[in-house]
Amino acid sequence: MNEAVAWESVLNRDPSADEHLLYGVTTTGIYCRPSCPSRRPKRGNVSFFSSAEAAERAGFRACQRCRPNSDPTSRDEGIDRAREYIDRHVHDLTDERITLELLGEQSGMSPGHLQRKFKARLGITPAQYIRARRRERLKDELRRGETVSRATFGAGYGSSSRVYERADAGLGMTPATYRRGGAGAHIDFAIANTSLGTLLVAATDRGICAVTLGDNASTLEAALQLEYPAATRARVTAPSSSLASWVEEIVSTIDSGRDRLEIPLDVRASAFQWKVWRELQRIPRGETRSYSEIASAIGSPRAVRAVASACANNRVAIVVPCHRAVRLDGGLGGYRWGLERKKQLLENERAIRDEEESTS
Repeated sequence: MNEAVAWESVLNRDPSADEHLLYGVTTTGIYCRPSCPSRRPKRGNVSFFSSAEAAERAGFRACQRCRPNSDPTSRDEGIDRAREYIDRHVHDLTDERITLELLGEQSGMSPGHLQRKFKARLGITPAQYIRARRRERLKDELRRGETVSRATFGAGYGSSSRVYERADAGLGMTPATYRRGGAGAHIDFAIANTSLGTLLVAATDRGICAVTLGDNASTLEAALQLEYPAATRARVTAPSSSLASWVEEIVSTIDSGRDRLEIPLDVRASAFQWKVWRELQRIPRGETRSYSEIASAIGSPRAVRAVASACANNRVAIVVPCHRAVRLDGGLGGYRWGLERKKQLLENERAIRDEEESTS
């Protein structure tokens, strides 16, 4: 072991050295990972080890902050502890500042190590997770009819200005408008029959906001009304409208298995969800990718569950082809518009692909 290099790793709290290097402090009798947030010891009081077993044979005991004797499974449990702590305290104003240091203590990891592991596991940082949980609570409060001020503080925001600053990204409209069920917003929608059943396509003046599949028009219209009960909604039938042309493209894609649709979207989602959806759009027609393959492709190999959640929350069927995401064993997994439709979509795409390949 090059002790000069090892000491530099300790001084720099280098997390990349955590898997192969530990250091013990003779004055405390404790051994740690290089990334441990504890105060740096004097060089003369430090001994280096390549394993927890070696450190413990030398008489050192494990640090309770960085838990150097834990295995990868227990470190995953540390991420779960951090997430559970956020879930319990994110709405309490007394815990307005849930810091990385605080979460590090809950998880037994250094703040930097927790940040990286949390994002690798869930696809978002702890701060992004906190914001997402508060938005969810805010929307629930507003839907129940709470005033904006009560919903704001009930969701754990310190002031209403914080909510309005982020409203467009989180709600698509101001909290007051969302509370009124979308009052003031206008949504055009169209209904079409397809080989997969009934199709509803809805759009704002920015682009498509919903593409849903079902057994009948009334059920799909009711779902749209439930999301924005006070929005102005109009069913469009004119063949010359932009919406009608988008509907035609989507229906044609269902029948022809077209690779990609170039349709503007007005869908509110997190940055992580957009990464997943864009990756789904890159999957060639007739092919599938497992949730883990998609997670690796977007640079978050541990975020398999988060990828599956992003697929489940896709509100624009076909345009974002979440039907091309499957389980690692090849099973279909889930599909919010029914597994039979997912199976049929994939079979249609493969048949068209195979036919084109045989004639080329």
